[in-house]
Amino acid sequence: MGIHDELGSLAMAASLEFSNTKEGGRPLKASVKRCHQLLNRSMKVGVSDGRFFIGKFHCLDKQGNIILYDTLECRPIHPSSTRDVDVHLSTRFPQSKGTVEQRNLGLVLIPAKCRTSCLVEGSIEEKLTLLSLQEN
Repeated sequence: MGIHDELGSLAMAASLEFSNTKEGGRPLKASVKRCHQLLNRSMKVGVSDGRFFIGKFHCLDKQGNIILYDTLECRPIHPSSTRDVDVHLSTRFPQSKGTVEQRNLGLVLIPAKCRTSCLVEGSIEEKLTLLSLQEN
């Protein structure tokens, strides 16, 4: 099971466990530790309309919504179906088939129902550590 498959259940468990844990009290549960390990990591989140967002993980609520900061939105640009416009634009703005339009957004909330993928940047050792925590 990948990290993106478990974010919703992780959020619910973390919110329940974190509310029962006070500073200086009991140690944090595994799901809360997993959320803490994701904080400030670079993350690429795909959404159902084909866009993806690259930003740093800020938080996850109990509904599974993700908030990223310093976010870059990437939107694939598909060639137009009308030939007249294509011919006119191709002379002025040449585009390859895999062109992506980008813009900086800052803080972004990505609803769980729109999320299709989630990739966390990190070394192989860090990814193995995150996966081993998921199995506990």
